[in-house]
Amino acid sequence: MTTNVRPTGIHHVTAIASDPQANADFYRHALGMRLVKQTVNFDAPDTYHFYYGDRAGTPGTILTFFPWPDAPKGRIGAGQATVTAFSVPEGSLGWWHRHLSAMGVEATRPAERLAEDVLSLRDPDGLIIELVASADYHDTEPWDGGTVPVEHAIRGIRSVTLTEHDYEHTARMLSGNLGFTLDAEDGGRYRFRTATPGDSGAGVGSIVDVVADRAAPRGLVAAGTVHHVAYRAPDAQAQVAWRGALVDEGVSVTEVRDRSYFTSIYFREPGGVLLEIATDGPGFDYDEPLLQLGRSLKLPPWLEPSRDHIERALPAVRLGDEHERT
Repeated sequence: MTTNVRPTGIHHVTAIASDPQANADFYRHALGMRLVKQTVNFDAPDTYHFYYGDRAGTPGTILTFFPWPDAPKGRIGAGQATVTAFSVPEGSLGWWHRHLSAMGVEATRPAERLAEDVLSLRDPDGLIIELVASADYHDTEPWDGGTVPVEHAIRGIRSVTLTEHDYEHTARMLSGNLGFTLDAEDGGRYRFRTATPGDSGAGVGSIVDVVADRAAPRGLVAAGTVHHVAYRAPDAQAQVAWRGALVDEGVSVTEVRDRSYFTSIYFREPGGVLLEIATDGPGFDYDEPLLQLGRSLKLPPWLEPSRDHIERALPAVRLGDEHERT
């Protein structure tokens, strides 16, 4: 069963980290992303929730982390989102390779894949990140206040890769319940898009690759792995419609949850990857001005009475300049 609303791409990807300081340093300095929100995990407020993205925290540019200092090492494998790829402008990968090398980050350029030029690297916890040179349309605002010149800066999430033992059931949900279309195949890699290449919607966050690998070990979600992938609903009405369609198909879906900057529902695809459908609004300037994003710890109203206790429990993270909380 499909809804009458097409998906508009990836909203965000959330992963697990260990050291919050190392995480903040890597994504702000090595990848040049803006820290658009410092908050906590609403379900476990003893840990931070960091959101990185473009200047405005546009849906489709966001990578978020739960950094637990004592988190065990995860295992990347089947039943997971195993790669998160970001778009960078065509011709930028040479600059990125030199920049990352100067930062002490090892990066490799694997063979061209599906006509893409790719740079692959890992973050401090081993999370796999790819930078893909892309000429696709991106209605985003590259962050111009960081370490990466705007002409080379990340434009947004290009794609996620799901590794699966059983490709067929995952493909059925993507093309049915979630409205993606199969666009290309390359060996055991199947590319799904939210729009036809060339459409205005074929840019940021529009691609899901499914890799069929029956020999892959089962993934273990912990530090260095993706926790979930969120797709965009333009508004609450579309989100409710998707929830109803999923429930009608027998999928177990959570109730709508308030995440302050969007509302969310969660469910698992047949291979086990946790998915979310998140609304585009109200956005990250809901509780602080655009120019002040990420500069202080923000809490939802129901956690505000516990601010003193929460702040004492969180490790100090030095962000430098005005982005600092000790």
